[in-house]
Amino acid sequence: MKPAPFSYHRATSVDDAVAALTQGAGMARILAGGQSLVPMLNLRLAPLDTVIDISRVDSLRQAHDDADSVRYGALVTHAAFEDRRVPDGSNGLMPFVAGQIAYRAVRNRGTIGGSLALADPAADWLTTLVALEGKLLIAGPEGRRAVAAADFVIGSYLTDLAENEMIEAVVVPRRSATERWGHYKVARKTGEYAESMAIALVDKARNYARLVVGATDGAPLVLEQAAQAFLDGRTDDALRVVIRDELLAAGREFSAARLTMHTTVAMRGLKGAAAK
Repeated sequence: MKPAPFSYHRATSVDDAVAALTQGAGMARILAGGQSLVPMLNLRLAPLDTVIDISRVDSLRQAHDDADSVRYGALVTHAAFEDRRVPDGSNGLMPFVAGQIAYRAVRNRGTIGGSLALADPAADWLTTLVALEGKLLIAGPEGRRAVAAADFVIGSYLTDLAENEMIEAVVVPRRSATERWGHYKVARKTGEYAESMAIALVDKARNYARLVVGATDGAPLVLEQAAQAFLDGRTDDALRVVIRDELLAAGREFSAARLTMHTTVAMRGLKGAAAK
């Protein structure tokens, strides 16, 4: 199939893109890397009147490093993270995650902002940004605002973005040098979206742990009780029970098989962090 007719606007700045979104009255969409929107247009699954191309807005491709955090423009590509062409304050987690996304051709064009805006529950960046306690900088007609990654996603493909807002940048706090991470992902084959994914951050020097499970048919789940149980020294079956119970308490309708898979993936994420 081919897309239904639409008008095309090449934005010259973030403010220009926001103005075009506002004028579009809910029927305009941002085009970043195009890895999700273009196929959806071809299948006529994304009804719109206007495509707003932001690929020529240079400020959105920049990354800025400071003492406490790293700011990534929304158009920084997965490949830029993978190849370490942008600063990394995550002790290597973000480059590793980027290398797990789809295939190199997709990573060359796909962007961190586009991935987060789509809010696919199984997407790699979504779970990663929640785990790293990142925040999104959002531009709209009323100015700029910041929202925590954990609060950005409301549900599957649903976000805190208004019709006339766009992601301008992602800010990730620098992680401590003593923090270690664990990552475990289950997918049917290399390059596909995750069936389950877990990221664990463990800093024994600060007595800190964080555990996030993604691909849970909604926003990523932050398992605070399981992280604390891990710090308290629970292992094996005792830790598995805490993880399982916390997943059940989240209110998601997991089948027995998916509950077992998410529990196992979370366990392996924690063990990966502990082993480093």
